[in-house]
Amino acid sequence: MTSIRVVDIILRVGVAFAFLYPPINAFSDPNSWIGYFPPFLRGIVDDTLLLYLFGILEVGLAFWVLSGWKIWLPSLAAAALLLGIVAFNIPQFQVLFRDLSIAAAAVALALMHLPRHTSGTG
Repeated sequence: MTSIRVVDIILRVGVAFAFLYPPINAFSDPNSWIGYFPPFLRGIVDDTLLLYLFGILEVGLAFWVLSGWKIWLPSLAAAALLLGIVAFNIPQFQVLFRDLSIAAAAVALALMHLPRHTSGTG
């Protein structure tokens, strides 16, 4: 197995884990997670339902990243979600600063897998 392939797997597992842990933990401790939603999203639906729906999105992204299929798409989506979480929760930056590192890993993963276009000339 090449070192590039090993790096790819490590990045995929790392990014996926960041999206699998919160929804799993939210089942036993939803109050620890609901506060990260911006106020404009809370109250549209029941907070617990919002948390579970977002959890479904997170699990879907995690499995998509793990699958390796068109991985640049879920990787960019993962980075955007992480950056959004940090942006809407600046007062919790002491905890969320790690999300910037995970977002950087997701961007690196996306860049590794950007579709290559051939010019058709030549």
